[in-house]
Amino acid sequence: MSDFGLIAKLEAQQDAGADIELLRGAIGCESVTGNEGHFVDFLMSEMTQIGLKPASGDFLPDRPNTWGARVGTTDGPNLMFVGHTDTVHVRGWAEHWKGQPQEDPFSAPVIDNEIWGRGACDLKAGICSALAALRLLDTVGVQLAGTVSFAFIGDEESGEPNTGVSAGAKDLVKRIATGEIAKPDFAIYVEPTKLDVYTAQIGFFIAEISITGKSAYFGTPQDGVDALKATHQLLTALWQHAEELAQGPTHPLVGASDILVTKINGGGYIAVPGECELSLIRKLRPGENLDDAVAQFEAVVKGVAFDDGISFDIIYPAGRDHRFGGSPVEIDPDHPAAKSLAKCVTEVREATAEIGGAPYWSESPFLVNEIGCPTVYCAPGDISIAHTFEERVAVSEYLAGVRAFALFIARFCGTKTESTKLNGGNQ
Repeated sequence: MSDFGLIAKLEAQQDAGADIELLRGAIGCESVTGNEGHFVDFLMSEMTQIGLKPASGDFLPDRPNTWGARVGTTDGPNLMFVGHTDTVHVRGWAEHWKGQPQEDPFSAPVIDNEIWGRGACDLKAGICSALAALRLLDTVGVQLAGTVSFAFIGDEESGEPNTGVSAGAKDLVKRIATGEIAKPDFAIYVEPTKLDVYTAQIGFFIAEISITGKSAYFGTPQDGVDALKATHQLLTALWQHAEELAQGPTHPLVGASDILVTKINGGGYIAVPGECELSLIRKLRPGENLDDAVAQFEAVVKGVAFDDGISFDIIYPAGRDHRFGGSPVEIDPDHPAAKSLAKCVTEVREATAEIGGAPYWSESPFLVNEIGCPTVYCAPGDISIAHTFEERVAVSEYLAGVRAFALFIARFCGTKTESTKLNGGNQ
C-alpha cells in the first residue's frame, strides 16, 4: 500500500466516535498520583482487546505499571510508546466549575469540540492516541513487520505526599535491562506537545533553604539576629545569579538556564524574625551537569556575607534520575525517526509539525541515558493548561494524533510486504 493510499485509508476508516469514547473512559478513571491502579485496569482491558497480551507488575506496593507488545511478522525494529498513568490532584476543581458541565473533573464532557477533565492532555490523550493508532491499523488491515510496544508507568507527577520520584520509570528501565521487557529501538513518550516533536528537554533541581537567626522582642532588636534580613541578602544574590544565567549560553530549542525563587515564608510575630524558609527551582539546559549546577548554586549561597549568628541548611527534595533532580537530555534533532514522525504529523493535518524542545521535565532521561534508547516527546495537548482547571484537549488534534501515530508505526516498523526501518539512522 502506498503512503498516499494508507493516509487516505486512515482518514476514511478512523472511528472518531470510538476514539473519543476511549479517551473519555480514560479520563473517567481517577488516577491521581498514588492511585494509578484503577486506570491500569482500564488500560489492560483495552490492550487485551487489541491483542497486546498485557502484563503488569508493582513498582511499589499496590501501585502497578503495565506493558504489552504486538510482535511483528519479521525481526523488525521495536517502537515503544511510553506514558505516565498518574495525574495531578483535583482540589478546588469542582468548586471552580460549580454548576458548569466541567464540574466533575472525571466526567469528560465534550464542550465546543474539546474534551475536558483532569488528565485530558497530561497525558491521557497521548496514551489513547497510541492505543487507538494500533486499533486503526488493524481496521485498515496493516500487518507490521516490526514490533510496536507500550509501557504505561506511574509516579511521574509531583505534589502528593511521599510520591512523585519516578518510581514507575525506574522499574520500567530495570525490567528492560534484565530482558523482561524487550529493549525498544526508538521511543515516543506521550507528553503533550501540540503534536510537535521534542528532541530535547530541560533539567532541573529544587532546593529548599532554611535560614536561622535568633528571635527577639521588637523593642530590643539588638538582642536578635534577623533571619528575614539575611534572606533578603540571599535573594539579592540569587537574582544576580539568575541574571548571569540568562546572559550565559543558550540552547537552540530550550533557551538559557535560569533560577526562580518560588516561595518564601518567614516572620509573622511582633519580633525579630528568627527563621525564614524559601524554595527555588533551577532550570538546566542540555549539556549542563546537575552536580556542577548544584555546586555553582551552593557557592552563591555560601558567598553571601551573612551577619554573625545566621546559619542555613539546604535540602534537595525532588530527586528523579539524579539524586538532586532531573537531568536535561537531548537526541540529535536530525534523527531520522524524529524527522519522520514530524513528517507523519504534518501529512495528516494542515499544520506543520516542528522539531522543538520541552520546557518541562519528564522521564525520557531514563530511556535515553539508562538504556540508550533515542526518545522524543510527542502527543496531542497543550502543556500550558496541564495541572490547571482549564485542562482539556481539542478533538481534532486528538484524532489527528491517532492518525499520525498510526502512519508512523507503519513507516517505522514496516509492513509485512515492506520492511522500512528508521532506527539507527537507516531509511
